[in-house]
Amino acid sequence: MRETKYWTWHIAAGAVILILLALHMVIMHLDNILGLLNPSGGDAIAWANVLARSRMVFFVVVYVLLLGAALYHGLYGLRTILFELGPKPPLQKMINVVFWIGGIGLFALGTGAAIAAKML
Repeated sequence: MRETKYWTWHIAAGAVILILLALHMVIMHLDNILGLLNPSGGDAIAWANVLARSRMVFFVVVYVLLLGAALYHGLYGLRTILFELGPKPPLQKMINVVFWIGGIGLFALGTGAAIAAKML
């Protein structure tokens, strides 16, 4: 039952990634057509546009949500693949601990970067 809950979160994280990456594609790759959220005009990756987006609370929240969803989805998927290889329970526990520590560390680093970019 517990694995079913984790698998459901894995699927939900995939859905969040799909939605947020669609938003990314619209903003970054359809900028000539739509010009969404490019206050200084021109390319979406122009520094003025990047700076303007990084100062918006909406984008900080989107970046943090995307980071969390991608980390969970990727690490849980890799954990599932490794567990299918049939490691012994002590190794399974070590894999869980390494992924938890690594995931939390990467999430903290990425969240700090998104918040620091807002302060620019």
